[in-house]
Amino acid sequence: MRVLGVHPGPLMYSEVFLRLEPLGLELVAAAALRDGHVVRLIDLQVDTQRDFRHVVASWRPDAILFSCNYLANVPEVIDLAKLARALAPGVFTCVGGHSASFVAEAILADGEGAIDCVLKGEGEAGIGPLLATAARDRGAIGAVPGVVSEAGVGPPPVLVDSLDELQPARRLLRRRRKYFLGHLDPCASIEFSRGCPWDCAFCSAWTFYGRSYRLRSPESIVEDLRSIREPGVFIVDDVAFIQERHGFAIADAIVRAGIAKKYYLETRGDVLLRNREVFRRWKKIGLDYMFLGIESLDEEGLKRYRKRASLSGNFEALEFARSLGINVAINIIADPDWDEARFEAVRQWCLEVPEVVNISINTPYPGTESWLTEARRLETRDYRLFDIQHCVLPTRLPIADFYRNLVEAQKVLNRKHLGWSALRDVALIVGGQLLRGQTNFVRSLWKFNGVYNAERLLADHRRESRYAIPQRMVRDTVATQDLYIHATRRRPVAARKGAP
Repeated sequence: MRVLGVHPGPLMYSEVFLRLEPLGLELVAAAALRDGHVVRLIDLQVDTQRDFRHVVASWRPDAILFSCNYLANVPEVIDLAKLARALAPGVFTCVGGHSASFVAEAILADGEGAIDCVLKGEGEAGIGPLLATAARDRGAIGAVPGVVSEAGVGPPPVLVDSLDELQPARRLLRRRRKYFLGHLDPCASIEFSRGCPWDCAFCSAWTFYGRSYRLRSPESIVEDLRSIREPGVFIVDDVAFIQERHGFAIADAIVRAGIAKKYYLETRGDVLLRNREVFRRWKKIGLDYMFLGIESLDEEGLKRYRKRASLSGNFEALEFARSLGINVAINIIADPDWDEARFEAVRQWCLEVPEVVNISINTPYPGTESWLTEARRLETRDYRLFDIQHCVLPTRLPIADFYRNLVEAQKVLNRKHLGWSALRDVALIVGGQLLRGQTNFVRSLWKFNGVYNAERLLADHRRESRYAIPQRMVRDTVATQDLYIHATRRRPVAARKGAP
């Protein structure tokens, strides 16, 4: 079959801070290639709808696979599927990805016949059987694991047998120089592990994978790194280096292979403290940037989000991260219940610390435990506002005042780390990028005020909404296990009680 994979356009924060390689789509594409299909990819973060129309109309794919990892992209993906069906009436259309897995039935209903199915779970495992069945008999796709179609919900999705089998089809993307993450420009993405053993209330990573946690071998990782031409690499793991031995083994393999890159990773404070030597080692081989999910500046907030970390431990981890001499970014979750005094306290803290501080808004997503406890209070069900940049829950302050205070707090980041301040600090890096023709990072330095302003945020709430998260998804009683996309694996009692 001729298969076209499509990644939707950028979200709000992508306009300033980053533009990431669609790694998940590349992995699914590689699985389809292994089964003998002819595959093309289009990424609407860097391509245009005109490109999409041209490929569909001229190449005439047999199947189009839409990636939907972010809830805010759901309306765009549905409209793209309808457009594809109009341009190529006989094409087989499928939507997959993290967020799509949690709202599969809603996407299918809003597709109004333009979407043949939603593939839940890990696409690499399900795409082969799905395409083979669709080529033979589209009416039989309901029996494929992970498929939700007009026939109903099929068998549960399965996990891939081994992460080592997965090598992304990077060569299918035409504009790789457009991907960047901060001053890592250009930047590729890579996966070392998959899943998360913690159970934070605001996160759906653990419910998607059924609290499973799997590792990729150092040999497979090095093979993947050798295929990456970009000097910067984003390690996409939800929590990097949970297992100390794994982190050391990868570092050793990279040194033996003579690979030199700059790395960006995300981790937890308690993991950083427990495995200090791993991160010291990685600093020596190229760790350049670290993102720490502190989430809250008080113990009450940490308990509310079930972070299973202490405030003192988080601050100790922050001190250690500083000692490594790398760039550190922090995430703080703004609660809709914050008042002006709380915003001011956070703003002052942001001014005092040297790190980049990102402020996201507490948002109950389908697939999270927060959804179970907060969804009935939703002020909006517009998918596009579920991007952790907009409020979807009632705010203590009038919404205009909430956004005004939020933007004032976020402007600390702009003053300290963007514009001329950032350019001064990384002048040599930027100079080298410009000599290579890389301008993604430089262009992003002056975009903050145009993207993050209270008027724009408020205007987004006034947009007409064609698609909304169905009210029927809000239920009175749901067990945590009902949120799992993949069946949970049996774990020792001691491990289930807390972090590993």
